[in-house]
Amino acid sequence: MSRVGYIKKEERKNILLLCDDIRMHSGIATMAKEFVVGSADRYNWYNLGAGINHPENGKVLDLSIDVNKQIGIYDASVFVQPNNGYGDPQTIRGLLARNNFDAIFIFTDPRYWEWLFEIEREIRSKIPIIWLNIWDEYPAPMYNRNFYNSVDCLMGISKQTVNINKLVLGEDAKNKVIDYVPHGINSDIFFPITSSHYLNEQLQEFKSNTIPIKDPEFIVYFNSRNIHRKHPGDTILAFKLFCDKIGKEKASKTALVMHTQPVDGHGTDLRAVKEALCPDLNVYFSSSKITPQQMNMMYNLADVTVLLSSNEGWGLSITESLMAGTMIIPNSTGGMQDQCRFENDKGEWIDFDADFPSNHRGTYKKCGAWARPIFPTNISLQGSPKTPYIFDDRCSPEDAADALLEVYELGSDERTKRGMKGREWVTSQEAEMSAELMVEKISKNIDKTIDTFKPRPYYEVVKVDNLPTKQVPHKLTGY
Repeated sequence: MSRVGYIKKEERKNILLLCDDIRMHSGIATMAKEFVVGSADRYNWYNLGAGINHPENGKVLDLSIDVNKQIGIYDASVFVQPNNGYGDPQTIRGLLARNNFDAIFIFTDPRYWEWLFEIEREIRSKIPIIWLNIWDEYPAPMYNRNFYNSVDCLMGISKQTVNINKLVLGEDAKNKVIDYVPHGINSDIFFPITSSHYLNEQLQEFKSNTIPIKDPEFIVYFNSRNIHRKHPGDTILAFKLFCDKIGKEKASKTALVMHTQPVDGHGTDLRAVKEALCPDLNVYFSSSKITPQQMNMMYNLADVTVLLSSNEGWGLSITESLMAGTMIIPNSTGGMQDQCRFENDKGEWIDFDADFPSNHRGTYKKCGAWARPIFPTNISLQGSPKTPYIFDDRCSPEDAADALLEVYELGSDERTKRGMKGREWVTSQEAEMSAELMVEKISKNIDKTIDTFKPRPYYEVVKVDNLPTKQVPHKLTGY
């Protein structure tokens, strides 16, 4: 085998992956497919593929032949068992009884895994549980401590998540494999299409079919769900305020393209927002499913990608945008901070601890040339019975409009130059945001977890003298 790290099928570790069906198009499914396909020469994967009312529920599908073609081997073993939801104890017990799995790998929010954590002793008496995890914001969720303690490996997709894992676990953190594993984008799918690129003619045709106005001079792109925390309405309002600043004539040559469902019960009616706020402006909606190749075209026709989420664990669209060589305007929250590459006073990429848990207060402003970040103007404490507290980082549409104006005034050549710097950085060893580096880090952590795993006793008797504190172990203000 020519692939570095190739292991024969019969010698590979067998991993049970619990997450979205990797054939779907959610952010979870997209990233899961990337690391499953990318490591199919080292592991045999079995995906219990979640979906809502999954039309193929109960089937077992063999994707091995397709994966062989993609990565150039002959003996991949990749199966998907579509399922309504993420699973239940009975399903997992059945899978473990029928298969010789070496580890369970879970990927998505903890609230989906409470049933799994309830039987973790039963599972971890034999094999480890690995969790590619995420948490959107502080205060550190002390209510997640038992969840974090129910696994053997915590891979945090943002620097903030890694810090949260350590703060919540306290002394127990030393008993876990904890590592930073940011989302990695496939640089062969998302890439810049320059004027000399062989796809440029197709890009220009795609652009003319997507943007009704002739020869647009500035295109703003939004690619995310129409849900409240993504603030798509604020995005339209920011675009309207930006257009007011540049005047009608220049505004007639600009456009906002929103790849989302225009109407969603978890969000709003964006067509009504557009009609009420800016009926004469060029705001276009793209709601049909498109291929990854077409998505790359979208990023390439745009001058900047905007994401104003007030809670955002990562923000996959802005990583894809950077990989395609297009500038970004993110709100400074969650994992989107990582992608700005904020620098401290020593010129180092910032990291977080108990005294400096986040940069959402704008402690550091200097960042990569590819980003024009916005900082929240209101940080409010939200919550629910299951997640009693979490900050909501709201930025203002006025600040977003100012950011759009700054990027607009850079001019096309400077925007292109800065976008290319963004691609150079996300593919670097420092950023580790390419698919190849993500696969390498996940593989390293899977191997380390399996190699160092010590089976837990099926049960143990514990005398509880002092319950661990639930007080948040970090600063809340003043950083």
